[in-house]
Amino acid sequence: MSMQPSGPSEVPAETVRVARAAFPKGSLAIRVRDELGPLFGDEEFADLFPARGKPAWSPGRLALVLVLQFVEGLTDRQAAEAVRARIDFKYALGLDLDDPGFDFSVLSEFRDRLVEVEAGRRVLDGILAAARERELLKTTGRARTDSTHVQSAARQLCWLELISETLRAALNEIARVTPDWLRDVAEPDWFRHYATRAEDSRFPKSRAKRDEMGLRIGADGTRLLEAVFSPGAPDELRTLGQVQTLRQVWVQHFHQVEGEVRRRDPKDRPPGATRLVTPYDSEARGSVKRDTMWDGYKVHLTETCEPDAPNLITNVATTVATVPDIAMTDTVHAQLARDGRLPGEHLVDAGYVDAHLLVHARREYGITLTGPAAGVVSHQATANNGFTADDFSIDWEREEVTCPGQKTTRRWNLDRSQEGAPVIRVRFNGSQCRPCPVREQCTTSSLGRRLTLRPREEHEALRRARADQDTDTWKDRYKTRAGVEGTVSQGVQRCGLRRSRYRGLAKTSLQHQLTGAAVNLARIDAHLTGTPRARTRTSHFAALGPTETKLSGAE
Repeated sequence: MSMQPSGPSEVPAETVRVARAAFPKGSLAIRVRDELGPLFGDEEFADLFPARGKPAWSPGRLALVLVLQFVEGLTDRQAAEAVRARIDFKYALGLDLDDPGFDFSVLSEFRDRLVEVEAGRRVLDGILAAARERELLKTTGRARTDSTHVQSAARQLCWLELISETLRAALNEIARVTPDWLRDVAEPDWFRHYATRAEDSRFPKSRAKRDEMGLRIGADGTRLLEAVFSPGAPDELRTLGQVQTLRQVWVQHFHQVEGEVRRRDPKDRPPGATRLVTPYDSEARGSVKRDTMWDGYKVHLTETCEPDAPNLITNVATTVATVPDIAMTDTVHAQLARDGRLPGEHLVDAGYVDAHLLVHARREYGITLTGPAAGVVSHQATANNGFTADDFSIDWEREEVTCPGQKTTRRWNLDRSQEGAPVIRVRFNGSQCRPCPVREQCTTSSLGRRLTLRPREEHEALRRARADQDTDTWKDRYKTRAGVEGTVSQGVQRCGLRRSRYRGLAKTSLQHQLTGAAVNLARIDAHLTGTPRARTRTSHFAALGPTETKLSGAE
């Protein structure tokens, strides 16, 4: 299919007349067209299509259909039917009333094209560009970011289901490609064990029998892999996706001891960042955050939070589930800087803050990173009964440290932390510490007190942050951050944010870009119609409690 770019089209007069009669008070789709215009032009997606071939349906219109689909939570079939049958959709798309629309499969094909060139951000950017033209987007003030878990489209599997389904998926793919070869290789029992889907309810209840079954599956998978990689096997089998997945899962969970297949000890398995959790989504990973355990991904949403404008999502970043929030702070700032949407202050939770980022955000982007800074880590701080590093006086120019007992040391060594970050190791001699009258409040080591300091700029930034967050002014300013949790809730309830519709990181990322665009469109419409922002709900019972325990709403 080819695409010949066309400019924005006017809404046909007959479509306008019927839409005004059918929707005298308007609708979201109609108001969006009236207030923001066509939103997307075909030329923005010209690189997704070849120059020659059968003409394609307008990609600019398809992009808007995808956003409206997420606004209303429609399936592909329902979205295609809405284009064909709904007057407000025809109005928003600038179509004649008798336009037949397109087959629902076109939406899937268009998403695939967006994924191939990582063009999902163009859809979110198109909404934001229109909002900026209408002066609805204000990015120089404050922004806030939060993350939430995203379940993979593939269901969560227990260990026996994982290895059994991995083997079954490989057998099915081999059977499709080389059925005659597999018929000669397969053991008779394989047809009984792996012909149907594995379910935990069908497995034995006792631990011993489950372990025995796991070893049997491990041995069967090993035999299949040995056959696939034997000299006489067809070469094409070794490159099959499910065969590669089988090999990877077996390396992660099994090994051979004296010629027998054995399950690996948990300490001998790879870390979660590389460990597969399902054969049907090789990029999904398992993770835990407090009481939440999930297999899949994580999404980070950044939005504006100004009182006189709609709160619009300005950045969406999707990662595998094992990437910590702290690893995304600078990535989010870099993306906002690239798009020209850097805020003056960025409100985040504790997971996005450390000393290096406090300094880096200010130095590189001019951003005040605001979030709870981690407390001092030491047994004295944990016990809340002793001198922490903050109680020591530091002369940075002379590289001297004076303790609360007025002893001074110049044993100052530059080093690296376990994570590779620059640190300063400071040592007090045992001869200094042993006679000290406040030794019991400082150290129990006979070798003397040890300190690990960050570079000066980071050390001082962290101390300021810890001091500031204890003030009422900081706490009052930081209340605004809580509003981003409402955005996550809106994304979950309106667009199914916490469940991936598709398999793989790239398609899940596209889903989240479309979710961000859909939430923005809904919020722009709410702003245009004067719909007030929802406030935090308080249950009837909570309302009876003392004033200081009641939850306060944040917009």
